[in-house]
Amino acid sequence: MSSPRDPAPHEPEAKGDPERFATWSPRETSVANSVAQYSRFVAMMKIALPSAAGLLLLLVVLLPQLRRDEDRYRIGTEMSDAGGGESLSMTNARYFGTDDEGQPYSVLASGVRQRPSDQDTIELNEPAAEITRNDGKFLSAKAKEGLYNRGEQKLDLSGNVDVGEQDGFRFRTEKAFVNLEEGSASGSAPVTGEGPLGTMQAQDGFHITDRGRTVQFNGKSRLVINSKATDKPAAVSPAPASAKPVGATR
Repeated sequence: MSSPRDPAPHEPEAKGDPERFATWSPRETSVANSVAQYSRFVAMMKIALPSAAGLLLLLVVLLPQLRRDEDRYRIGTEMSDAGGGESLSMTNARYFGTDDEGQPYSVLASGVRQRPSDQDTIELNEPAAEITRNDGKFLSAKAKEGLYNRGEQKLDLSGNVDVGEQDGFRFRTEKAFVNLEEGSASGSAPVTGEGPLGTMQAQDGFHITDRGRTVQFNGKSRLVINSKATDKPAAVSPAPASAKPVGATR
């Protein structure tokens, strides 16, 4: 009589579910399925890539326009503080923009305060404005105080107003009006100053156009010419017909 065979060493005994000891085999993937997946990927990319390229092209076209509008008027401040909860005040304020010819200008002030009733008008302490021309020279103006209209890009200066052009004229008055967009300045208060030709005085103010290239003095005026001056001055146009002619002495 034969006896049951003893299990061989290291041979697991069949207990429980027989599928537990089923031999593992890798899943087979057909070539046709792989080709179909790749074809779907290629079809998706044919749609996604042109769409992404179109969006990128749209951003390239629109961003310069948006940045131009943003750069036309920008504000920078080093410190800000709201005073009394009624109006916004700031110190060391800086305003930047471009005029109607794309030339940059800047307005700096040691302190500013925005009027609650007029959001576009800002009160300035010790303002200093500068317009940089395409030829590299600049027209500047500074004063003790002023008002700045951001929407119209106009500056109303008062108190120890100093207006000048680089390497050109410079004169002082008590009130002046600056149009930053047009690059012009004017005033009706008496003017005293100097230029490449000599010193000048005007009783009824001045008018600067073309970003400092032309200066007109109004009313009874006096020009003392320096005989040693050799530099070409800024063009000084005749006074209006209603004003008295300019007098000059050597």
